[in-house]
Amino acid sequence: MSRINTNISALQAITKLTNNQSELSQSLERLSSGFRINRGADDPAGLIASESLRSETTGITTAIDNSSRAVNVISTADAALGEVSKLLLEIKGLVNASANSGALSPDEIQANQLQVDSLLESINRVANSTQFNGKKLLNGELGYTISGQNTASLARLQVFGARVPAGSTLPVSIQVTQSAQTAQLTIAQGGSSGLSASGLSTTLKSNNAISIEVRGRLGTEVLSFNGGTTISAIATAISGYKSLTGVSATITTAAGGSATGLSFNSIGYGSSEFVSVRAISGQFTVNPGDKGDSEDAGRDAGVLVNGQAASVDGLVARIRSSGLDVLADLSTSFGTTLGSTSFGITGGGANFQIGPNVNSDGLISIGIPSITTSNLGSTTYGFLNSIGTGGANAITDSDNQPTAAQIVSASITQVSVLSGRLGGFQSNQIETNLNSQRVALENVQASESTIRDTDYASEVANLTRSQILVQSTTQILGLANQIPSGVLSLLRNA
Repeated sequence: MSRINTNISALQAITKLTNNQSELSQSLERLSSGFRINRGADDPAGLIASESLRSETTGITTAIDNSSRAVNVISTADAALGEVSKLLLEIKGLVNASANSGALSPDEIQANQLQVDSLLESINRVANSTQFNGKKLLNGELGYTISGQNTASLARLQVFGARVPAGSTLPVSIQVTQSAQTAQLTIAQGGSSGLSASGLSTTLKSNNAISIEVRGRLGTEVLSFNGGTTISAIATAISGYKSLTGVSATITTAAGGSATGLSFNSIGYGSSEFVSVRAISGQFTVNPGDKGDSEDAGRDAGVLVNGQAASVDGLVARIRSSGLDVLADLSTSFGTTLGSTSFGITGGGANFQIGPNVNSDGLISIGIPSITTSNLGSTTYGFLNSIGTGGANAITDSDNQPTAAQIVSASITQVSVLSGRLGGFQSNQIETNLNSQRVALENVQASESTIRDTDYASEVANLTRSQILVQSTTQILGLANQIPSGVLSLLRNA
């Protein structure tokens, strides 16, 4: 090489040394940080994919945290419902004990009433004090907001779930397509019925002493009547046992108002109700019912909710779909005629965002109605607060005790159903979501790690290679710098 101003070999060695030092620096950075991608220049496409996966990871992690918090809320409410259930069972025991009036003094029954009052107060305290992070859970604060409810048609509405459009109202239409019926048997005067006309009234035939068995959903009674007894007296006697049998009796009349016979009706509506009237002795023949010569069954109402067939028990309609979970108590006038009514759900409920993205797919909701004593019970028999001192169904009055027992039973069922709904909501929606989100988090983080994290086995090999290349190119640069000195030998020969 005879030119010394430009040392091409040295320039080439410098270029290689610079590249090798850059690779060595990059390997050291990756090994010290643990990331293969530390800046966009390292892998632009990989950085975009990695950041997208990191965003998804953040959403999934938050969804897991939200789901865990939702489980805590539901568990708190469910535990309180368990305490209320225990209190209701104590009340049931006191009501049953008070009915044992032959073995209890009035003072003991009064003491039972005072204890019932205390238990009712405890139920209200639990309902009003159960909270999570300052949010009341069982006082109705987490119930849905309903507008336009016609209480003359819908005696009570319980909305347990609704997908309400943001800033809008969810319309709900309830249509009765088949009227509810009580179980009914009739007996008219004349023929072989055992009844005869007597002036303006109807009586048993004078020589017709009877014993009849009256049976309904609640029980059976046998009643005896002498010949000549008026049907008004028979109706009064049968209705006097309606709290024990579930059957009442009324007089049927002709257009002019004269009595023509008797009608036996179940006190409730629906297919679970029935009436059976059978003569044990004497002549007393009722008109056949749909269950045979001496028995008839009731009929459930046919109900459509937003065009979808509801499950109906008498006058109580239920529907559970992905967007609506409603239990409606139909009034007698509405449930026994064909017609429709509507209302709107404007919001409310306990809303939980358990999805990784803020949208309707990741939002679940449940309504938790109030469990105070003024909301527990039945629209048919009354509410739980009515069995307290001074209430319409206080247990100090023996006539009220059967009704009080029905109210307590309805309250126990109501609380257990709510507890079951909360349990199903937690188990079937929140906890299953937790499991799926945890699996998703594992997979997303594994994918992000594959793109962004350092593979130490590979990077250590790269580091070793870079170290060797830096050392060798450094030595080569030294040799390249010595090559121009060969020109001096030409000068010595000049």
